[in-house]
Amino acid sequence: MIPMDFIEQLKAANPIEQVMGSYVQVKRSGSLMECLCPFHTEKSPSCKIYTDGQDPHFYCFGCHKGGDVITFIREIENVGYVEAVRILAERAGLTIPMSRDDEVKYRQKARLLELNRAAARYYFETLCMEQNAGLQYFISRGITPDIVKRFGLGYAPDRRDGLLQAMRAKGFRDEELVAVDLAKRDEKGRIRDRFRNRVMFPIIDTRGSVVAFGGRTLEPDHKPKYLNTSDTPVFKKGETLFALQLAKKSQSKRMILCEGYMDVIALHQAGFDTAIASLGTALTQAQCRMIRQNADELVLSYDSDGAGQRATMTAINLLREVSVATKVLQIPDAKDPDEYIRKFGAPHFRKLLEHAVDATRFLLDRCKAGIPIEDENARLIALERSIDILAQIENPRAREHYARSVAQEYEMRMESIESGIAERLATKQRQEKRQEKRKVHTQQMYRDPLNPTAAEHSREAKAEEQLLCFLFRYPDELERVTAQIAPEQFVTELHQRIYAEYLQRMQPGVQFSLSVFSEAFTTDEIGYITGMIERHKEIYLSVQVAQDCIEILLAYEPASKDAGDLDDDAFRALFANLSDR
Repeated sequence: MIPMDFIEQLKAANPIEQVMGSYVQVKRSGSLMECLCPFHTEKSPSCKIYTDGQDPHFYCFGCHKGGDVITFIREIENVGYVEAVRILAERAGLTIPMSRDDEVKYRQKARLLELNRAAARYYFETLCMEQNAGLQYFISRGITPDIVKRFGLGYAPDRRDGLLQAMRAKGFRDEELVAVDLAKRDEKGRIRDRFRNRVMFPIIDTRGSVVAFGGRTLEPDHKPKYLNTSDTPVFKKGETLFALQLAKKSQSKRMILCEGYMDVIALHQAGFDTAIASLGTALTQAQCRMIRQNADELVLSYDSDGAGQRATMTAINLLREVSVATKVLQIPDAKDPDEYIRKFGAPHFRKLLEHAVDATRFLLDRCKAGIPIEDENARLIALERSIDILAQIENPRAREHYARSVAQEYEMRMESIESGIAERLATKQRQEKRQEKRKVHTQQMYRDPLNPTAAEHSREAKAEEQLLCFLFRYPDELERVTAQIAPEQFVTELHQRIYAEYLQRMQPGVQFSLSVFSEAFTTDEIGYITGMIERHKEIYLSVQVAQDCIEILLAYEPASKDAGDLDDDAFRALFANLSDR
């Protein structure tokens, strides 16, 4: 357990608005600060940053994430409590006084990262050791030694235990290799290298740690062509972007998103140092948010085949949701950037890049794809599709600009286009109103997954919330409250845990801080607690209110269980008792 006095020192050295400002654009709004929430997609800022009180924190009224600066780092970096503290400590130049348990957890994760780094070194040295199939492959693709070093490219030899033997010699255990997906057990229980006869692409996070690998087969017609590390304790595929650690160092804020490793490598070699790629899967919302944090504009450079164009359409919609300015690169006479650069050279690719079309224009052009435009009915279908696209444009001036273009293209009056857009916007508003009504109607039936029994015991849950917020606000009243009610007398499980942890961690004469809960609760649970505090911020909580809450909880009597609610052992005991009568 990390001492609370160090945690408070850590938070003071890492002002939450500055830390959050290094990931998202933070703006002042009255007495608060706000930003577009980095944890869900939104167009208007619903994430508030509170810096004027004794316990600086953030809370998003859209997705209900919240907490102190440690919780923010845990969530945005997808790390545990101790790792988040370490990141902030390094940022402020502080040394962490760790407990034994925390030290063990930290060392376990650090060891897995050390193993990945050692594996990357092994693959690299194997590639460079002598003439081999991996080296021949990179030479055939025109990859230079400098790029091999920059990306740490490597080769997994065609052996069942090449990496295993090398890592065992360095003291790593077989279970550790399985944990990071570098090895696997066959049907007979024998452990084998997972990557064999493949060129290797280390995947490095923004902090410079090797977290995973991608491997391309060198055997013709071998499936899968690309093999990627599965999710591990140190890697989440949908939350990582290949080469982002290099691209974010560039002076340019225009990133290029490609489909594959070799496209990214070819672009970097040609001087386009902001190229990145998703990792063998469709683009995710988490990856889009990472792009938004590091780029002002994104150019989509997916393959020109059907699958690549469909992926482009999907990516445009995801990127629009997080408000990333997006353009689409059209690649003629080549299937991908790597092939185009090898055919025509970097200067020609730069010209293509400068003439990339914006995403809206790309979508409007796609409305006519596969339609014989000279056919009147086909033209109407394309026009209706175009109006659907126009209705999705939020900015009124941009919408008018593209509407005029569509009217001219289809030889329609501007009024007709505007009428079609208005109809769709009206339909959208009606749908949103219906959804809001359904949300209100089902609010009482909603079971919070974090505290599911609160819906069944709403009166007691409300009393628990108010009593907890009273204690957060007036920690000196803790002795008075604990003399009357114990944690097990709370009705809902989550509130009971919050109360118990508060009793254990709070010290006399110390102001309450959300950090009391940082180590024992998940980030979602800390967001729940933060939301509870925000909901009660303007509510008058007196000693009498707290007393009333205590009496409600003490008066609660659980209903007798129906036989259908009993577990198997209890049911058998009940049956035995009935048989004895």
